[in-house]
Amino acid sequence: MGIELGLDTFGDVSVDDDGAPGTAAQSIRNLLDEAILADEVGVDFIGVGEHHRDDYSVSAPEVVLGAIAGRTSRIRLGSAVTVLSSDDPIRVFERFSTVDALSSGRAEVILGRGSFTESFPLFGFDLEEYEELFSDKLSLFAQLRTGRPVSWEGVTRPPLTGQVVYPQLAAPPLPTWIAVGGSPESVVRAARHGLPLMLAIIGGDPLRFAPYVDLYRRALNQLGKPEDLPVGVHSPGHVAETDEQARDELWPHYRGYVARIGAERGWPAPTRIEFDRSTGPGGSLYVGSPETVAQKIAHTARALGLARFDMKYSHGTLGHRAMMRSIELYGTQVIPRVRELLAEPE
Repeated sequence: MGIELGLDTFGDVSVDDDGAPGTAAQSIRNLLDEAILADEVGVDFIGVGEHHRDDYSVSAPEVVLGAIAGRTSRIRLGSAVTVLSSDDPIRVFERFSTVDALSSGRAEVILGRGSFTESFPLFGFDLEEYEELFSDKLSLFAQLRTGRPVSWEGVTRPPLTGQVVYPQLAAPPLPTWIAVGGSPESVVRAARHGLPLMLAIIGGDPLRFAPYVDLYRRALNQLGKPEDLPVGVHSPGHVAETDEQARDELWPHYRGYVARIGAERGWPAPTRIEFDRSTGPGGSLYVGSPETVAQKIAHTARALGLARFDMKYSHGTLGHRAMMRSIELYGTQVIPRVRELLAEPE
């Protein structure tokens, strides 16, 4: 069973090695070092998220990916995610085709509606059109990624007739995933456009997403699309030498950022008991020693039939040094162990 193993980050603004508050600028520079290390230790993909908040440093992931392209040689480069609803599909395509040129064909894009809504008022979009904006812009982007002249008509912008968009891709189509957080409608939408599915699993048992994978496969069949399109998972995790060390390192930072988001959305703050339970079997946190994390990834990959697993390694104020060690262990020990486990008979 072949699988790509990647990393995701939102460029969280972290503390420095002395525990003092960091800056967005330093977090971006740290992210570049993290991506270079990921390339060196054999990670297949790095995804950089787009946010427009003070707790995340990256609002222009393609600029960061362009910098990473110039300092790496093999790792694939993408977003995690690009908030297409509040962007211009043509400009998104232009930026990623530029990253593709800079990286000699290593760019890909993960499109989603985003888990935050700050970009809508920031760029002048109406949240009441949340669904319509994404559906319309996705239909345009699905044509743009082919690299062919685009003739398109929708409701969110004027139509296009035989429009060529530059720079053109050297080897179209541009690899494009649709990120889904748990909506059956979004799963079917990905199938309708014949695009790979990326499941964002940040809570609960990952295996509860098996019905969504089944729905995706059935929808592909009924819509006459290739049924072997890849399915991926994005989930948070952290790797250290032992399970205890990994949990203890991550817990205060995890508690802080989940409590902050929870206060905005009406969730209760997490408890240590809940956190520890989520790191165990049936939980959505891939936290522990290399062996523990590898076993959990392999179990999820088998159960859901994954072609890609991306571990979100940044967590609120978790420090750069701890993230670098996590990346090193992920690349040198977790990835080869996952492939070893998946090569064994079930």
